[in-house]
Amino acid sequence: MASGDAKQTLFEAIALMGKAFASPRRLELLDLLAQAPRGVEELAEQSGQSVANASQHLQALHLAGMVTRTREGTRIRYAIAGEEALRIWLALRDASAAGLAEVERAAHDYLGEDVETIGREELRERLARGDVVLVDVRPAEEYAAGHIEGAKSIPIDELDQRLEELPDDREVVAYCRGPFCAYAHEAVRQLNARGRNASRLEDGWPEWRLADLSPQTP
Repeated sequence: MASGDAKQTLFEAIALMGKAFASPRRLELLDLLAQAPRGVEELAEQSGQSVANASQHLQALHLAGMVTRTREGTRIRYAIAGEEALRIWLALRDASAAGLAEVERAAHDYLGEDVETIGREELRERLARGDVVLVDVRPAEEYAAGHIEGAKSIPIDELDQRLEELPDDREVVAYCRGPFCAYAHEAVRQLNARGRNASRLEDGWPEWRLADLSPQTP
């Protein structure tokens, strides 16, 4: 029979991942890395923390197997550690949203009132019919790292100036990083204020990417 010490060691090893999730800063870094690989300086700037603090959090995520790191000259580039790590992060996020009233309240305070939404399968059908135009309102570097096929890149801070690029005879569907990303909400509000018919995709690029990677059921 295995010893109690060995069993304890096993569960301590498993707990490394749980400990990595015990910081909102680390979760924000995972959310950023779910969109595109980044250097530590960029991650620090976009998450509003010092490079030293971001480096410590990334080290914890690396030890837990949630991120990979690659040296590029004198810089280190971080990425989420593959499909399984992405699934774990999204499952944690979605389970928290479904089970904790605090998450729902915080999301409402951050995002404001919800806007018109469209689901993934309905969007696929409408894209095939050509009766909607899909806009990726994330930063351009995230679009370059991966995006929904057929989407046009118009970062949210450029939307107002580039409105003429969108046909006025079709509904505009905006998407960004996921259900807690404010960019798509803001895009729909801007478009509605300009008299345009618009909605947001219920989820975002990471969910769409995983759906495309999953085996299709007959």
